Amino acid sequence: MGSTSSAERGAARPAAAGRRGAVVAALMLSMALAALDATIVSTAVPQIVGDLGGFSVFSWLFSGYLLAVTVTLPVYGKLSDTFGRKPVLVAGSVVFLLGSLLCALAWNMGALIAFRVVQGLGGGALQGTVQTLAADLYPLKDRPKIQSKLSTVWAVSAVAGPGLGGVLAAYADWRWIFLVNLPIGAVALWLIVRHLHEPEREATAHARVDWAGALAVFACGGVLLTALVQGGVAWPWLSAPSLALFGAGLALVAVVVLVERRAAEPVIPGWVWRRRTIAAVNLALGALGLLMVAPSVFLPTYAQSVLGLAPVAAGFVLSVWTLSWPVSAALSQHVYRRIGFRDTAMLGIGTAALILFAFPFLPYPGQAWQPTLLMLLLGAALGLFQLPLIVGVQSTVGWAERGTTTASVLFCRQTGQTIGAAVFGAVANGVLAARLGGAGDLDSVTRALGSGSAPEATRRAIADAVHAVYLGAASAAALAFLVLLFLAPRKFPVLKD
Repeated sequence: MGSTSSAERGAARPAAAGRRGAVVAALMLSMALAALDATIVSTAVPQIVGDLGGFSVFSWLFSGYLLAVTVTLPVYGKLSDTFGRKPVLVAGSVVFLLGSLLCALAWNMGALIAFRVVQGLGGGALQGTVQTLAADLYPLKDRPKIQSKLSTVWAVSAVAGPGLGGVLAAYADWRWIFLVNLPIGAVALWLIVRHLHEPEREATAHARVDWAGALAVFACGGVLLTALVQGGVAWPWLSAPSLALFGAGLALVAVVVLVERRAAEPVIPGWVWRRRTIAAVNLALGALGLLMVAPSVFLPTYAQSVLGLAPVAAGFVLSVWTLSWPVSAALSQHVYRRIGFRDTAMLGIGTAALILFAFPFLPYPGQAWQPTLLMLLLGAALGLFQLPLIVGVQSTVGWAERGTTTASVLFCRQTGQTIGAAVFGAVANGVLAARLGGAGDLDSVTRALGSGSAPEATRRAIADAVHAVYLGAASAAALAFLVLLFLAPRKFPVLKD
């Protein structure tokens, strides 16, 4: 940690000259936009397909956006460390709003997917830079406040997205899903331009942008994440397209390593993985992204198919963790100030592992309050896990390394979610195939249940499939616990503000 200069440490308060409250409001609006656009399209798909066609490729409305966000995170993190947070956030906001406008003007499904990718290119800047600025704006003792606010905004926006998309598509037009971003984003952009004032730093005349590394990272991440997203969906896992994508992805990994070793200012510097604290947090939050797939993707199906709940009630069973998560995150400072960042996170993820492991032991078919209670407890446990790690790892680096560090953490979490969706989807479909004699997958079986044509054996098969997914999520939580236990230092090497 000795490489961080005193000048860099002194630059840790970039908004001191501006109105911090206005900047925080802009960050919360930006975070809301990034979270909403990951989910808001889902309930409007029937209207979009009915207008534009392209049903066979509509899944890329989600995948294209998430892929663009994920693979650009490391690039934006490095750029914000090199040129400052403000220019990166402003540029990303402009790209995001441009993509939103283009999506509203799309004339066919191919154009809409391409413009969603443009949105994602801006969304990567919003996610990474907002989290970095949150650490810049506040000293260590106050960071839980802003992080819990951002956690609340993210959770509420992600859960509210499908409902808002459905309302706009039903009572207005699906294009308003994207047009509504423009006034909100414009307000956030105006607040950032007017009120965020970063301090004068040393001239960056010799700063070099590793464009070759950025392109290599983008290509490698795009190919590998595409293989994970589409494998088992658009084509079988062992088919020629799947094997070709994984082969090309592995070859590009070698290219990334070669390019980054030779770069003067690499996009993904080696110290991100050489420092124990950062490496451990990256791996632990990657496991968090993986385990979050179990409730967020499979619990609504379980609630409707097994418990017989209506879609709104099923959504409530999932959404209760958005109540306990930010509250627990805000209170976590009282724990980590006593026992440290690592041990607090271990307490949270250890509890989460037990809660996830308990889910398969719920009675069949059970009552709605049982999974609801588990989700409430799970949110509290994960709030105790995630926020101490983010605050802790951001506090171990100076200003000039904070953007890269934050981006690496978010990149690993996003990648974990992508891997989790692929792995757990395969697990669920495998269990269903075994229980139903090789017939159908989770999506087709769920649609059959919706039409009222599926027997009781199918409901039990779905319950078994979701139980298997939760056991996998519990294993991911246990893996995160072991990573922190054996890799993370007991006391994080925190720098003074």
